[in-house]
Amino acid sequence: MNAIIIDDELLARDIIRTYLKDFPEVNIVGECANGFEGVKMINELKPELIFLDIQMPKITGFEMIELLDHHPIIIFSTAFDQYAIKAFEMSATDYLLKPYDKARFAEAIKKVQVKYEAQTSQSPEERVAQYPQRADALERIVVRLGNKINIIPIGDIIYIEAQDDYVSIHTADSKYLKQMTMKYLEAHLPIDQFVRTHRSFIAAISAIDKIEAYEKESYLLHLKQGAKINVSRSGYSKLKQVLNF
Repeated sequence: MNAIIIDDELLARDIIRTYLKDFPEVNIVGECANGFEGVKMINELKPELIFLDIQMPKITGFEMIELLDHHPIIIFSTAFDQYAIKAFEMSATDYLLKPYDKARFAEAIKKVQVKYEAQTSQSPEERVAQYPQRADALERIVVRLGNKINIIPIGDIIYIEAQDDYVSIHTADSKYLKQMTMKYLEAHLPIDQFVRTHRSFIAAISAIDKIEAYEKESYLLHLKQGAKINVSRSGYSKLKQVLNF
């Protein structure tokens, strides 16, 4: 079983490397200190297992997982206990709270072994289905384009448009394509900052300029930056509630 260690603390990586000496079946093929390097290394080396810190520079461990094409077994290793529920929602196999001892580490490896054996009988589609999208409220959206990673604060978003299996995220000076559903975004963007106006559009409330009738029971929403997006009948009802008119 090949493994990668991703943690910005050298001491934390050293501890994992030392404890793994008791498990010759786990082969360390790489280690790195931030999520950007982690994404690249995982997608290139395709390990079966990763040890992943959560609070790291640039992007968090949770955001890093969103960018992966390859989905390994995950053991989170962190000094913060408040992320445990979120970690298991993202299909973590175990959650090691620093500092941990050899016995606790061995428990985590046993869980990995059980999961790894079970996965060998699963199809790739079944394995991918075990990794749901993040369940917390969004504060920013991370988008990967080749080797470049863009971090978009939700305050920069003007509107979002559905594009088949992707969404197009529009800001004042650019647009970004990300594989994500409108349903997920509607559920996880702050309801006091965004409104779904149409099955294909979500708008930032602060960017709204005016609404005009377009066709029977449909409208156009004018945004302050010049864009125009569709408003359905249900979207119009939501706008009335949000804007109080």
